[in-house]
Amino acid sequence: MHDPNAEHRGGPDAFADTQPSTLDLPATGPQRLNVEFTGSGSEYFRIWLVNLLLSIVTLSLYRPFAKARRLAYFHGNTLVGGQPLGFHGDPWKMLRGYLLMVLFGVVYFASGRFSPIAAGVAFVCFALLWPALWRASLQFRLANTSWRGLRFGFHGSLGGAYRSMLPAFLPWLGLILVGMLMPRPDAQSAAPVAPSPWLMSLLGLFFVAMLLVFPLSLSWVKRYQHGHYRYAGEQTQLDAGTGRFYTFALKVFGVSLVAMIVAGIFFAVLMAASFAGGAKGSAPAPWVVPLMVLGSLGMYAIYFALMLPFAQSRLQNLVWGHTRSQALRCHSELKLWPLGSLTLKNLFLVIITLGLYWPFAAIATARLRLSAISIDLDGDLSQWQAHAANGQNDATGDAAGDFFGIDMGL
Repeated sequence: MHDPNAEHRGGPDAFADTQPSTLDLPATGPQRLNVEFTGSGSEYFRIWLVNLLLSIVTLSLYRPFAKARRLAYFHGNTLVGGQPLGFHGDPWKMLRGYLLMVLFGVVYFASGRFSPIAAGVAFVCFALLWPALWRASLQFRLANTSWRGLRFGFHGSLGGAYRSMLPAFLPWLGLILVGMLMPRPDAQSAAPVAPSPWLMSLLGLFFVAMLLVFPLSLSWVKRYQHGHYRYAGEQTQLDAGTGRFYTFALKVFGVSLVAMIVAGIFFAVLMAASFAGGAKGSAPAPWVVPLMVLGSLGMYAIYFALMLPFAQSRLQNLVWGHTRSQALRCHSELKLWPLGSLTLKNLFLVIITLGLYWPFAAIATARLRLSAISIDLDGDLSQWQAHAANGQNDATGDAAGDFFGIDMGL
């Protein structure tokens, strides 16, 4: 049977450019565009397996081409209002970006073999470049994504990228500088040297500061990211205040704390029961070790089924539920329990299949997360063509990302 959407699913023209088409959505009243994902686990398994084998054979040089195929497949099977997205990134340009990132990694590890100070300097240099690389990645990804023949865009400034990451950068820089000042073991005796109390105090101070500014940093990064998406003249903004991100962080911390308390009580009761009735200094009962192993596995299961899905679902709802422009409003209603049960199922099946279930897990997760998103539109989409004629042809803002083909994910 012929699939009408087959040309959008990683076929021969998956990376081909497209021309703007006439938008035929009705012009009256607000419209609700549902997002759905139509990918198949068996289809993606074949793509994933070929990508994996070719990446191994080419010593990872095929990874940019594998990523381009994966993005083309996932974009082509993501339908917005019944129409698929398109991905048009050039894998050869992505290869240049990948080689650049590999070069950074080689320089960092090579400098680490000379001295920790050299490694710290290399890390600081890379951190100083990171906001620019991240912005280039956003430009590249959005400029090569389309819907109904029109390209998206990202119009965040370079200065805005640096400002958005400033709260996270300063505590990290402090931790690195303190680490560089830590005393090293004597070359002859190799005896550990205790750091001075003031260094340990600074280390603790910067670590606490990093935790305290994390919600602030997350809010600035997401506000910069979701505040500069462009489509046919419409530019989005994120109207969630910093307080919402602190509330999100406190809820995640609370759930994690409850889980850790439950785990602590479980292991304390287990150890108390194992030594009950025995002589002082006697070994614990033989059933304690396997029970502790099972308890540890259970805690990992709770993490993947509760804490991680809780953070993922709340963050998606917070960010996409407050992304809007003058003519569109996004909604996200991702539920905890469906995501948690799916995550636990995927973890179990990936383990027992030695990783072969991973493509099916990725498809199922994408389907659940994307189906929770919808978009409300006001006005006539056909009138956006006039804006697209100017906005989509302005490539100056995408030059940096397109030059290197840097793609580090959104």
